[in-house]
Amino acid sequence: MCPADVSTTDGTDSAGIPRIGVEEEFILVDTSTGHPVGRNREVAEAAARRDVHLDLELTTCQVEIATPACSTSGEVLAELRRLRSVVAAAAHEVGVGVIATGVPPTVPDAFPITDTERYRRIGEHFGMLAHEQGISGCHIHVDVVDRDVAVGVSNHLRRRLPVLLALSANSAIYRDSDTGHASWRSVLWNRWPASGPPPHLRSRQHFEQLVDMFVSSGAILDDHMVYWDIRPSDHLPTIEIRIGDVQQHAADAAGLATLVRALVMTATADLAAGRVAPEVDDAVLSAALWKAAHDGIDGDGIDVLTQQSAAARDMVAGLIADIGPSVAKLGDQDQIEHYLTRLDRHGNGAVRQRARFSEHGRGSAVVAAAMLAFTE
Repeated sequence: MCPADVSTTDGTDSAGIPRIGVEEEFILVDTSTGHPVGRNREVAEAAARRDVHLDLELTTCQVEIATPACSTSGEVLAELRRLRSVVAAAAHEVGVGVIATGVPPTVPDAFPITDTERYRRIGEHFGMLAHEQGISGCHIHVDVVDRDVAVGVSNHLRRRLPVLLALSANSAIYRDSDTGHASWRSVLWNRWPASGPPPHLRSRQHFEQLVDMFVSSGAILDDHMVYWDIRPSDHLPTIEIRIGDVQQHAADAAGLATLVRALVMTATADLAAGRVAPEVDDAVLSAALWKAAHDGIDGDGIDVLTQQSAAARDMVAGLIADIGPSVAKLGDQDQIEHYLTRLDRHGNGAVRQRARFSEHGRGSAVVAAAMLAFTE
């Protein structure tokens, strides 16, 4: 999310609506074999000639886009489509393909590390964790007043993480195999220190003490390696929701972002009204996240408040009901309905990947479908 001028000092527009931005990580692939290819610098240079900046990711087969700060869901979708079109054109110029999947369906033994000072340090310090990275997420930034509010919103949203993961799962196929998980990306990602769900934070000071401990102990190298599924941004006045796999279609990413913004607005209103976030048991939340990663949208999950099994789609329906007033304030009822209708008709990315893999039996077929879907 790129910084932009704002019309108020509290992270909202003149109507009191927080702005939103989306970051998406993509995988560059060989158009014949489907294997990841380490050409990110060339693709970034080709995109720069089209006046679009791409960030280089840890591995050389990845690039990342970031939308500007947007006021409406329509702007988010338009920006995602624009940026994806530029990335596709830049990749084509270089002679490679590009896909939006949480993990590459076909994969080498290890990924080369992008040659920057910071990434070299990460590669040297974390070894195979870094060389096996090659995974792609969707990161959604929503404006908040300050870090104190970000910490409070994080506490309120912890219980929503399993539902968001089940919705966004898009990494079922890896190493030419069905992983048995709808989101294999989240399983791989959670091997890193300071990853997974954040703890229930007592205060802004508690958050900052934890970050200082992570860095001073050498568990992470800098503040940006706080890889929690929700975190106060280290460089923007936002709360960043990082739980989701990158989405196959721009429309799915925009729909997920619309839902997340309404969640943040609802949590912010709860804070303002003095409503205390429930302290979800860490072990229950961990189990619920694994279940969401395994079963995805069509299976059963765990309701972390009741600690009972519940159908993932029923929990989605409950979430939608809870954020209804915020969705109405945004005027995004049609966008949310369209997003949910797409899920009902076509499934999420993991469902589509499995259907393709079941039909063809090859990860390369999943890659081919993802290349076609990239700019749809």
